[in-house]
Amino acid sequence: MITEKAPGKLYIAGEYAVLEQNCPAILVAVNQFVRVSISKSKTTTGLIHSKQYSQSSIHWVRQGSRMVIDNRDNPFEYILSAISFTEQYCIEQNIKMTVYDLHVNSDLDSADGKKYGLGSSAAVTVATVKAILRFYGVDFSNELVYKLSAISHYSVQGNGSAGDIAASVYGGWLAYQTFNKNWLKQELATKSLTDVINEAWPGLNIELLTPPEGMKLMIGWSQKPASTSRLVDETNANKAALDNEYQQFLNASRQCVLKMVKGFEEDDIALIQKQIRVNREILQHFAKINHIAIEIPRLTHLIDIAEKFGGAAKTSGAGNGDCGIVITDESTDIDALEQEWRKNNILPLNFRVHQITFTK
Repeated sequence: MITEKAPGKLYIAGEYAVLEQNCPAILVAVNQFVRVSISKSKTTTGLIHSKQYSQSSIHWVRQGSRMVIDNRDNPFEYILSAISFTEQYCIEQNIKMTVYDLHVNSDLDSADGKKYGLGSSAAVTVATVKAILRFYGVDFSNELVYKLSAISHYSVQGNGSAGDIAASVYGGWLAYQTFNKNWLKQELATKSLTDVINEAWPGLNIELLTPPEGMKLMIGWSQKPASTSRLVDETNANKAALDNEYQQFLNASRQCVLKMVKGFEEDDIALIQKQIRVNREILQHFAKINHIAIEIPRLTHLIDIAEKFGGAAKTSGAGNGDCGIVITDESTDIDALEQEWRKNNILPLNFRVHQITFTK
């Protein structure tokens, strides 16, 4: 049996803007994992099993009289897409297909099945791609895994930046800029998958960051799950109407994240903290003009408590639930902060940054 794993992620800064090209975000991989085990089937029938996802609830909408299921909330869709594209790649390398059993196990949800917002669909996609490549004896680089996973994920989700894919593949702290989606669609329609994988992807940029000495990341969970894909759909629908304001948002986010990257490069915790606070304000304004709730009251409470103890805090990811993050230095009384969170129904998550040995 072969087992591969992929870590979850948290967004640190640059959310929503990262959906556009040339707009960087900062993410971090955390030490909670999706593990995918694969073994040759003993019969002619293969099995795909997940303990966590067997009870998975799905969302649906009515389109006219039709019930339309939103498969983006169904992790099996991501697993099946990862299998499909990875096998297509293997077939193009003249590898003979066989039948196997696939078992998925995840740390990325709470014990009662609620999502923390750590990017479980991305992690399950990455772990599945890696397991299948390993099963078929294909040597793989981080770039190959990223590209196969990004294609697989995007084909199901239809939106998103694939930043969570990058964090799951490369690990650690990273600055990320997304690729040109229209270019990718066009290439996939006209070229072999292998050719598309081997090309340079316009706009894509992944840069590993080293955090300053003494900087610590704290994570608080609101205990309210959120749906990223639906929030992104809502903001995408408003883009044209908000053209001027949207461009201002993108520019402000870009400048903020670039300054934050400088903070990493110059070992300047105070600069990183300042830009965390700036990014919070940028996202608050973005939520207001889009009439969406990013910073719900419980997340505001999480942030206010962290700020009281000298941490710089904001929402992480799409918001409307899930987690808030705090950047602290050595002067922060972390125990007291966490105690205050607990009193207010905010759960501290003691996850650590997960580093992955880098391969090209």
